[in-house]
Amino acid sequence: MRLPPVLASIVLTLLGVGIIPAQTRQAATRTKPIADEKCESLTDQILSCPKFGFTYKVIFGWVDRTADMQRDESLPDQSANESSKVTSPTADQPKPASSDSSKTLLAVFERPPGAPGETINSAVVIAAEPLANYHGIKTAADYFSPITELAEQRGFKVINEPHVFVLGAKQLVRGDYSKERGKLTMWQSSLVMIEKGYIVSFTFIGGGEDEVNDLISDLFFGAVRSNSQIPKDKK
Repeated sequence: MRLPPVLASIVLTLLGVGIIPAQTRQAATRTKPIADEKCESLTDQILSCPKFGFTYKVIFGWVDRTADMQRDESLPDQSANESSKVTSPTADQPKPASSDSSKTLLAVFERPPGAPGETINSAVVIAAEPLANYHGIKTAADYFSPITELAEQRGFKVINEPHVFVLGAKQLVRGDYSKERGKLTMWQSSLVMIEKGYIVSFTFIGGGEDEVNDLISDLFFGAVRSNSQIPKDKK
């Protein structure tokens, strides 16, 4: 089965290997999401997203590739942008004509994708995709079937099956995957929620479970936080 990526053919590229949720598109049959608050741009290392009720604190010095990802999404033929390190297994798949399309809300890397290094290039990618674009997805847990399929195709093993994960006052679904790369371990954790007619996915990749859990700890739900509101140990 051909698996177009969840976010307009974005595949997270880390040391030549990346995972991104994926599912076969079908004609929209559900009500379109209602336009309301928007997610802001990354400012002072903080992404505030009133639309979906979360804030993410980015580690100082990380590389922001969000704009590059968003430009790739707008290309009629994403395979034409060969200079980008972001690739798609199905770049020839058409995107919906609707303005309610996939969008990268955040894409940050510890170092530029493709840059040499002796450690896993840790990353955080947050994406939103209209639920109406997908057939058979009714719950956040349903979304892990294509995530797992693509992860296994790329050599990852399921460490923890999708399970309820509570972060603050928010309940999400989490799945964990791991892959050995020589002496290194690449760990991916995906958090998924369905909010306001969108599938919102949070993908964290690092050099182990502890590192990924630290990245997840910078995700907040509830009132939009400013820099001064974030605990000092998170700055």
